Amino acid sequence: MRKLMSAVVAMFLMAGLVAAAEVMVVKYDKEKKAVTVKEGDKEATYTLSDKTKITVGKEEKKLEDVEKRLAKGAKIDITTEKDEVTELKLKGGKK
Repeated sequence: MRKLMSAVVAMFLMAGLVAAAEVMVVKYDKEKKAVTVKEGDKEATYTLSDKTKITVGKEEKKLEDVEKRLAKGAKIDITTEKDEVTELKLKGGKK
């Protein structure tokens, strides 16, 4: 019983550390590699790093390739851990 309770508590703690959501970009600071996003009425600023996994459609891209797409009003899916974006997903563009 103790093992089960420990596992449940650990699962809830880990789920609280990582959050995923579809958000709208408010602004992107290229120099600081910081993106300010809005989810509902709440705004938050997160940093992007070399470890951030970026995908467009099904292709993996580099940050430099998608910086122009991080314009104000763009909708993106992000997964965050603390104040850092671990994964950023953009919908594929028209060919």
